[in-house]
Order: sequence, then C-alpha cells, then structure tokens
Amino acid sequence: MTGGVLPQEQIPLFNPFAEGFTDNPYPQYATLRETAPVYPHPLGFWVVTRYEDVFALLRSGASVELRNVDSGALENLRQKDESRKTPLIDGFSMIDRDAPDHTRLRRLVQKAFTPKSIQALAPRIGELVDGMLDRIADEGGADLVPALASPLPFTVIADMLGAPPTDHERIRELSGVIVRSLEPVADPAVMQEIENADAELAVLTSEMIAWKRRNPADDLMTALIEAEEDGDKLSDDELVAQIQLLYIAGHETTVNLLANGTHALLRHPEQLAALRADADLMPNAVDEMLRYDSPLQSSRRITLEPTVLSGVEIPPGAMVVAALASANRDAARWGEDADTLRLDREGARAHLAFGSGSHHCLGAALARLEASITFERMLKRFPDLSLAGDVTWNGRINVRGVASLPVSVG
Repeated sequence: MTGGVLPQEQIPLFNPFAEGFTDNPYPQYATLRETAPVYPHPLGFWVVTRYEDVFALLRSGASVELRNVDSGALENLRQKDESRKTPLIDGFSMIDRDAPDHTRLRRLVQKAFTPKSIQALAPRIGELVDGMLDRIADEGGADLVPALASPLPFTVIADMLGAPPTDHERIRELSGVIVRSLEPVADPAVMQEIENADAELAVLTSEMIAWKRRNPADDLMTALIEAEEDGDKLSDDELVAQIQLLYIAGHETTVNLLANGTHALLRHPEQLAALRADADLMPNAVDEMLRYDSPLQSSRRITLEPTVLSGVEIPPGAMVVAALASANRDAARWGEDADTLRLDREGARAHLAFGSGSHHCLGAALARLEASITFERMLKRFPDLSLAGDVTWNGRINVRGVASLPVSVG
C-alpha cells in the first residue's frame, strides 16, 4: 500500500484521549509511523508522524492561519465572535500569522531578542537557580516543578521584559489557563475560561505597557515599544499580543524542558552519571532531552496546495497536525535506539522540538541557556539527587509535561 496507508478499518485511530496517552503517547505514535504515517483522521484533520514528513511540512509554504482551513473540512474549528477582543486568540500573535505579517512581526521582536541579550541573562539565571537550590537543600528535597521548573522561566521572562510592579502570580495563573488553548478543547466552559483569562491578561499587559511608556528602561518591553524598521512599529494590539506570547511561550514550554529533562535523567542513571563526569556534554545533552520528551508535542499547519508526504496526497485547505514528538522518536531518523535517552547522540540538535522553518521558536536560545545552567548547577549541588515519590503528568496532550516531580537531595 503506497506510503504505508492501510484500509480505513485497519488504521489504528489516533486517540489522544485514550487512557494513559498523556502519560506516554509514544506507543501510539510508533503505531502511526509504522502503519499510517500520513493519517486522515475521521474528525477531519490529518496527522503526520514521520520525521522526514514533519520536517518537510514545517519548511513548506503551509499556513498557520485558521482562515485557510477548508470550510467543508472543519467548519466549526474555531467560531469567530466579533465581540471578543483578545489579541492572542484573535490572531495578532506572530505564531498565528503567515508571511508577510509573520516576517514583519518576528523581525521587530527579534531586534530585542538577540543572542547577545540572551547571553547577558546568564548571571541572573545562575543567581535565581542558586537561590532555588538553596531552598531545596534546606528542606532536603522538594517537588521540583513548583520549587524550580515553574518559577525559574517565569521570573526570567519577567526580568527580561522589565515588567513593572504588578501581580506576577496572577499573570502566571492566567498564562497557565491560556496555554490550554493549544489543547483540543470541546468543553464550552473551559473555552470561556480561556477567553476570560486572555481578556484579563490583555488588560494587565496593556497596563504594563502604559507604565513602561512612562518609565522606559534598558529591557525587552521598552525595546518592543520602540522597535521600528522603515517607519513600521508594532500596533497596540500587536504589542499586547507579542508580550502575552513571550510570557506564555517563554514559560510553559521551558517548565516542561526542565521537569521532563530531570525526570529522564533520573530514569537513566547511567546517562546522569555520564553528564556528571563530562560537563562538555551539556549542550548536546539538553538537545537530547528535548528530542527524547518534547515540551511541545505538535504544531499545526494548513495546506494551501496539494501536498504529498510519504506518497499520500493531502488536499489544500486541510488542517494537519505535525507530530513533533513522534518525529523526534522516529527510528528512521534516529536509529533503533530512538526511544532511549543517549546524551552523546550524534546530531541531537536536529530535533524538531522547537519546530523548523520560518516559525522556528524564537526563544530556543533562552530555553537552552536556562536548561544548561539549571542542570549544571543542580547536578553539581546535589550528587545524591533521586526520585522521592510518584511522578505525575499534567494531563495535557500538546503542552505535555511532568506536573509533580518529588526529589530527595540526600
């Protein structure tokens, strides 16, 4: 059968709501890669699971804008309520825009997101990590998610933005609600909660921007306000949306990198020992952790023209789920030990955890820096780091990560 496509009755249904999927989705991905790598789901979308196909799709001219979904395919995918003025949901964010809008927004944001500015954060990240490790040491252990993995990236992005005095805990709560919009949500009450949170965060963000206009400083928020190219500046709605995006994307996925990565190391003691023995292994180790358990499991694309992957033609206007986590476990790309954590894996940086192409994650360098500093200092500080209880997952399908990681530090 061309491209591994089987008769419909034999195709294993991609079912992210199946029991145990959010704890371990990889067996289902493996089945799809083997039997239906380009899978037309009965609900009207497509799932692409092999590395080569996901890579090709991400680097193609496929769209991210929901308006390009064929109305007959997913007519009710996202109902538009004109009374709702929440910038992140309504598409002002760069992640929801195609070129040339995406190119323009990214270029303006990137002016304030340079490698030099990211590297300048290293001392502050180290200071934050040391303080959190001190508190964990005093207690003899902790749940690593609320003690370190969650507060660290949020504090870093708030510092980077130069956020003025505000209710940062509330912003973190709202971000946690809004990120659920990246999940398949059918419950109207949950959707309403997400929209309410987005609207509230938009107000808080607007207030911060107004304060920053009166009190400019050498920080990212000021740089975004002042960013200009050929007379082009971010509109008020675009500015709010990009700052919301930075709060959410700069926090949620890095939480998962730190928590999932620590969990993977503790489940592979020989790899943990290798990392302790060779500090030069750290950059590749972080990328291998990203490959092994991707903080973001998938990314959407909408085809604008007939697209052939693994010998299967996807029609134009189709919603396609590019399964990043599956691609990162594809034995055809990574070898027969693709399901194994191996910190010295050659070419680990070619993972797709940060996406690829024009929408490659803008914060990839920051996430890598936070992870490298955290793991280096945590492993040096705690030679007897070990699991101290049951690990639980957050129950999310897309922004999937460890929700509770109790550890002992000896």
